[in-house]
Amino acid sequence: MPAQNRRPGRRLRAALAGAATLATAGALIAALPADAARHPAQGRYQDVQLLSFNDLHGNLEPPTGSSGQVTETQADGTTKKIDAGGVEYLATSLRTARKGHPYSVTAAAGDLIGASPLLSGLFHDEPTVEAMNKLDLDVTGVGNHEFDEGATELARLQNGGCHPKDGCYEDGRTFEGADYPYLAANVTDEKTGKPILAPYWVWKQHGVKVGFIGVTLEGTPNIVSAEGVKGLKFHDEIETVNKYAKILDKQGVKSIVALIHEGGTPASGSYNYTCDSPGAGDGISGPIVDIAKGITPKVDALVTGHTHQAYVCTVPDPAGNPRMVTSASSYGKLYTDTTLTYDRRTQDIVRTSVKSPTSANHVVSRTQEKAPDMTALIGQWNKLAAPVSNQSVGYISADIPGRGATTPEEPLGDLIADAQLAHAKSLDPKASLALMNPGGVRSDLVFKASGSEGDGVVTYGEAFTVQPFSNTVNLVDLTGEQVVTALQQQVSGSNEASPKILQPSAGLTYTLDMTKSGAARVVVDSIRLNGAAIDPAATYRVAMNSFLAGGGDGFAALGAGKNPLVGSDDLKAFNDYLTANSSAANPIAPPAANRITLIK
Repeated sequence: MPAQNRRPGRRLRAALAGAATLATAGALIAALPADAARHPAQGRYQDVQLLSFNDLHGNLEPPTGSSGQVTETQADGTTKKIDAGGVEYLATSLRTARKGHPYSVTAAAGDLIGASPLLSGLFHDEPTVEAMNKLDLDVTGVGNHEFDEGATELARLQNGGCHPKDGCYEDGRTFEGADYPYLAANVTDEKTGKPILAPYWVWKQHGVKVGFIGVTLEGTPNIVSAEGVKGLKFHDEIETVNKYAKILDKQGVKSIVALIHEGGTPASGSYNYTCDSPGAGDGISGPIVDIAKGITPKVDALVTGHTHQAYVCTVPDPAGNPRMVTSASSYGKLYTDTTLTYDRRTQDIVRTSVKSPTSANHVVSRTQEKAPDMTALIGQWNKLAAPVSNQSVGYISADIPGRGATTPEEPLGDLIADAQLAHAKSLDPKASLALMNPGGVRSDLVFKASGSEGDGVVTYGEAFTVQPFSNTVNLVDLTGEQVVTALQQQVSGSNEASPKILQPSAGLTYTLDMTKSGAARVVVDSIRLNGAAIDPAATYRVAMNSFLAGGGDGFAALGAGKNPLVGSDDLKAFNDYLTANSSAANPIAPPAANRITLIK
């Protein structure tokens, strides 16, 4: 494949350089890369290989614990866990998959950065962007985590340049930015109304043209800090994709793929589950289903993400034609290989029962060879991170599940809530409880050593992977009624379809009855704080991170707190707690996760 078509690189950045940070560059992007070599058609139909993945979250090294495993269903119906992921293996997988496919394009559906382990997060995710350049990523949509540090920082990751505060990380070396375009069709500047980045991009290869439109979920402001989305407006996914599909169609681009950072949940957690059983799309639920059903038939395939699930489904478009909807789990554990059959006569993707697109998810196995260039890149950044990353901050006696927990109340979530309450009490002895959002617990704490630190040792880097957001621990006054309302908001309103169970500090107990619906799922007369019933009229000093204190994740009641007091960052609070409450001789045991009584 010609290099100019695999890697837009410096030509892309040069085209973008003249555009303002918050100005659309759609027309510039659409023209790159030019199809310099014109080859005669070899036939009417040309197969195009679409390789895709999503939700990498800066996991350059293989993720640990359950976060680094996928579930596979065997022929006899049993399941097994497979260790997967790590950019060294993802690069090998993609490079192997591309062999024999002269028409191959690689795309992603957002959250490649943000909520990243220390190796990437410590350097504002520059290492991940460099890895994606080496990986020959062609294009990506934005996800909600691309906005963790705001639109200006996202533009820097696209265009290059040293960090405005931390500067360059090596003497004589300037960060060059992404060789691939970030697409943000449904994210506009509140003042200008224009997309902050390119809304679409067109891949061209020997007369074949495929357009890509990138959008993130409309609800991004509800799950990102207010500072990260300041000055931005997020629009409806369906309306936006349909708008730009019309624009591409008028430009003569008939083959279109939507990169959508929103997803669904398949009926099975196995990556090889067939979610078209008993009928097309019957095995998947969630927001992406309605989105897929509403997006114009002009779009030929949907690459999705956000829910960290694995699925390859056929959801009929509004015209009733089959259309592929895919997601490749998270953390680089899977990639999706989709064959799109391009009709040179119509310039469109064929979607009939005879030549309908085919797709499958593939495991990024750790039994294959590592990509040497990725190993070198990881080594380079690890050398810079080592003085910070390898510091011991505490000890644990066994795995403490967080992201990998199988219950709504996570042992690691409880531990973090306890740490935040302890920090809050050091600021104000009146602090009485803490609540932690489940989405903020990004990994597990694993007993087995990840390096030379020894089993049971928690390093700064491992703690950073669990708490990477740089939130602060905030204290606010809430009435007992507001505390009850917040607990009800876990399972009602915007969280009813997909509950977000807050992780409680020790002393807060209650019953959650999932056989009921909405707010009634919280059994109000079961709520106790240190054994006493919550008094609706009393005032409680409640600790939480700054994201929740801003009403994030649909917790408006928490955002209504009074008398705020801002403490240290949440990672420091966590590390201080681990250091103060554990030693090699007396490590922390996993919390029992019995503060919430669950009725199913």
